[in-house]
Amino acid sequence: MMLERKDFDAVRREKGRLRSYLLASLKNFLAKAHRRAMTIKRGEGRPPVPLEELLVRERADLEAADTLSADRIYERRWALILLEQVLARLGEEYQVAGNSALFEQLKQMLGDEPDRPSQAKIAQELRMNENAVKQAFHRLRRRYRLLLREEIAQTVAVPSDVEDELRHFITILQT
Repeated sequence: MMLERKDFDAVRREKGRLRSYLLASLKNFLAKAHRRAMTIKRGEGRPPVPLEELLVRERADLEAADTLSADRIYERRWALILLEQVLARLGEEYQVAGNSALFEQLKQMLGDEPDRPSQAKIAQELRMNENAVKQAFHRLRRRYRLLLREEIAQTVAVPSDVEDELRHFITILQT
C-alpha cells in the first residue's frame, strides 16, 4: 500500500530515519485496522434485528392502526421505544458485570407471555438454586424500575412531573 500511494516520496533524510517512519506507519496501519475490526459498517456495532421480530412489530403496528388514533399510536410507539432503551441499558449493565446469560434468562420473565420460563427452569439451566434466581429477578425488576424512572425524568422539564408522566406512560401501555 505504501508503494502504491507513493508514501516514500515524502521521506527525507533530514526529517528522520526510515526505520522510525516505517514503525510509525505500521502503528498507524494497525490502529486503523483495529478500529475497522471493532466497528460494524452498518448499525454501528448494534446487533442486527431478526427479520421475524421486524415482521411481528410491523403486524402489531398495522393492528394498532385500526383501533387507535394517530396520536395514541405515536404515544404507544414512544412508550415501547422507551421500554426498549431501558432494557438495552439494563442489558449493558449485566454484560459489563459478566452476567449476560442471567440477564437473557431473567428478561424472559418480565413479560406476560404464557410460555415464559419458570424460576425453577431458569435455576436449573443456570445451575443456581431457585431462591437465588428469585432474588436476582427481584433485583432486575428493581433496577428496571429505576432506569425507567430515569429515562422518564429525562423527558420532563420539571422533576416534580415525573410521577404524572409515569402514570401517563402506564396508561398508554394499558390501552
